[in-house]
Amino acid sequence: MHILIISTNRNALPVPVLPAGACIIAEAAERAGHAVRLLDLMFSPDPVRSVRAAISGARYDVVGISVRNIDNIVMGQSRFFITELISIIDAIREKTDAPIVLGGAALMIMPEEILRATHPTCAVIGNGEFVFPRLIEKLSQNGSWEDLPGIASLVKGAYRANTVAPGSFCSCSKTDYRRWLDMKAYGSCLSTVPLQTKQGCPFQCVYCTYQKIEGSAYRLADPDSAAETARRFASSGLHDIEFVDNVFNAPYDHALAVCESLIRAKPRARFQSVEMSPVSFDHQLLSTMERAGFVGIGLTVESASDTVLAGLRKGFSAHDVYMAAEVVKGHRVPCLWIFLLGGPGETRETVRETLRFAETSIRPQDAAFFNVGIRMYPGTGLEAIARAQGVLSVPAADMLEPLFYISPEVEADWIIGQVKHSMQNHMNFSDKDSFSFRYLPQISRMGHRLGLTSPLWRYTRFIRRGLRSVGMQV
Repeated sequence: MHILIISTNRNALPVPVLPAGACIIAEAAERAGHAVRLLDLMFSPDPVRSVRAAISGARYDVVGISVRNIDNIVMGQSRFFITELISIIDAIREKTDAPIVLGGAALMIMPEEILRATHPTCAVIGNGEFVFPRLIEKLSQNGSWEDLPGIASLVKGAYRANTVAPGSFCSCSKTDYRRWLDMKAYGSCLSTVPLQTKQGCPFQCVYCTYQKIEGSAYRLADPDSAAETARRFASSGLHDIEFVDNVFNAPYDHALAVCESLIRAKPRARFQSVEMSPVSFDHQLLSTMERAGFVGIGLTVESASDTVLAGLRKGFSAHDVYMAAEVVKGHRVPCLWIFLLGGPGETRETVRETLRFAETSIRPQDAAFFNVGIRMYPGTGLEAIARAQGVLSVPAADMLEPLFYISPEVEADWIIGQVKHSMQNHMNFSDKDSFSFRYLPQISRMGHRLGLTSPLWRYTRFIRRGLRSVGMQV
């Protein structure tokens, strides 16, 4: 069969993200004997026109659509990506009656709501690498696919989902991204190549959707396999590699083993991970990461207040956050500190606690990012909290368009004002306005031409000072 796979993600802020999932699915379909084209819309100025041109230029038997995000999860500057997805599907329907199959992380979060908004043939909600080729086989034989594990659809208006138990995780991806993507364009924006060494998340953070996407039990890749993948990426010229595990340093022993394998493999690459917890974070791990070639790490601490950390069910305390800062100070690798303000239990005093920590414990060569407001999803602990507090009243079916939580004990505008005030004196601090800055892609490309390497956030203080020198209050 002739198959077109479309990667719809065009959110390039703060940097474009490679559509790894779409590439993996494309190669899986190709291995099954089909002719596959991948259309990446990341750099398309007119996605609907690009889709029309692709459909007009060839006959496709199946069109697969990868949907990475529902929205950009930024309160006050929200972008709802499903509207553009509907336009893309309408454009496909104008040109062909081929089956349209949706997939991607967004479908794992709210599959029924997206299906009802877009009306495709069906959606893949299991492991697409295995489910999509089986679906294609059924479609090629005009067979019944409705009962396939990992498929969701609307049958006479009723939602039907055939779930599938997660299998073992074997992907330290062997995908050759250069075959499918314009890697020069991604590289010029300081994008990284994703590498995942585990799936599953046992943590209970109230806002998180990882368990919907990957399940709660760990499935670990072999550390030597991860190192070999990194070596292969680097040998092909892809030197900036990012570990995209939901929490890189959990389990601790597995993260340590991955780093030790990287040291032995000597892949000559630059590594980073911005999804790390202050728990199981010590000098031994960070020293091993430095020896392995890490050029940037990120700690998603969210808050430095015990009250808020308990409300978010983070599983660690403010003491752990302060201890992590002491560990970071003993090493050279730069660190991005990520905060999420406005969660359950947040008050003016807890905001001040977090800002005091950031102002006194974060090194000038590091960076801090502050986001205000938490995107609410159905089925999460945050939804239950918001309903109990009277903050949320709309039914779950109407939560596809973004809704944000702010603790009823503090005003969003006040939090934003406090963050802006702190940013005035700390050039290494940034907020949603900084990460949504419309000239950020141009800054990335200019940095690439000047020889800068990822991660871009390492240069936050220099970028902000430079922009202020020309009159931009960023």
